[in-house]
Amino acid sequence: MSFLNETHDPSLESWVASANVADNGFPIQNLPFATFRVAGTNEAFRPGVAIGSQILDLAALATYQPWEGKAGEALAACQSDTLNPLMALTQAHWSALRLALSRALRPGSDLQATLEPLLISQAGAEYALPATIGDYTDFYISLHHATKVGQQFRPDNPLLPNYKWVPIGYHGRASSIGVSGQTFPRPVGQKRPAADAATPGFGPCERLDYELELGVFVGQGNKQGQPITIDQAESHVFGLCILNDWSARDLQAWEYQPLGPFLAKNFATTISPWVVTLEALAPFREPFERPADDPQPLPYLSDDTNRRQGALNIQLDVQLSTAKSRASDTEPTVLSSSNFRDAYWNIAQLVTHHTVTGCNLQPGDLFGTGTLSGPDKGEEGSLLELTQAGKQPLTLNNGEKRGFLEDDDEIIMRAWCAKEGYPRISLGSCAGRVLPAAV
Repeated sequence: MSFLNETHDPSLESWVASANVADNGFPIQNLPFATFRVAGTNEAFRPGVAIGSQILDLAALATYQPWEGKAGEALAACQSDTLNPLMALTQAHWSALRLALSRALRPGSDLQATLEPLLISQAGAEYALPATIGDYTDFYISLHHATKVGQQFRPDNPLLPNYKWVPIGYHGRASSIGVSGQTFPRPVGQKRPAADAATPGFGPCERLDYELELGVFVGQGNKQGQPITIDQAESHVFGLCILNDWSARDLQAWEYQPLGPFLAKNFATTISPWVVTLEALAPFREPFERPADDPQPLPYLSDDTNRRQGALNIQLDVQLSTAKSRASDTEPTVLSSSNFRDAYWNIAQLVTHHTVTGCNLQPGDLFGTGTLSGPDKGEEGSLLELTQAGKQPLTLNNGEKRGFLEDDDEIIMRAWCAKEGYPRISLGSCAGRVLPAAV
């Protein structure tokens, strides 16, 4: 587990002036990683780190070999077109690189003249997936989401009996994960037969939805047959991003029994380009507590450290823009806001449970948290909850109504950490747009 150190000092500033602007999201206390290149070029994608409105080109910096030891080894791993080689190193390597970057970006650094020519404007960059994602697992860790959805289908028994004992998840499709800005055609598939029909319906999805989630990138993996214990779990996590698990609800309703999500989830998943390390999030840790009358986690899913600091105070929101709202320059409609600290399971528990069978994780594997809904109205993380499965459509800023998503709708998700006396830490944004069906 990452603890506070000199890189978290709230008084730190950078010689990159934009990093010192209030609430810019990428102050020197953040330093998230992405894979980028200059927009409109054929340059190779390469690792970079955000500082204010700029990106520091880590691949170019590595050619100068400014550091030795673990920081030097970590920087050398940034000469790839993905973050996988960096993710494959240890938490000690990531921490050493973070400290070296922090010191190099502070006023008075001897490296300022070397680093200044290596800065590229974020506004002039384009991004690839941060890592080659070998495997993708999506979890279901919000009790509030599970309960609200369960009430729609099982009013008398919304939660299945295993929910409070085991982190529920399923293996998803990695090939259709895209970075923010992803567009995709409306999915097509089978739907539940109409009341007077003998065969299923078939055609474009009519109940397209989003799910507001966080993504968890695995760092160093484990050998098959060697589970990761709860006290070691976070040392295998490189960092977090924002994740939109697009969902075709009408396809899902027909196919999900008995084996769970399949085609309703495999057509697109969108993630933000920036990966914020767990170390950067250390100032926003909170106790992870269960209600006293709830089942407490089994011993393999709990320890004192996890109970004291296992929750993260990460605020999230989701916005919707439409073709009409963009044409009239109307601001996107904020649909809901929630917080990751309200999740029923935490990051360390997901890693430990995933590997308890001996499953081997690999650098760049991705976990989705599942929809992060809160307990109150306005904290629903999907349209399925917000509109009661389309029965209570929302009215948008420009007067349009939505029960589910229509063609050319764009979903924008944001996530950040904020507290009094500390710079805002942003996870960036995650945008994706649905196009008309291809058939």
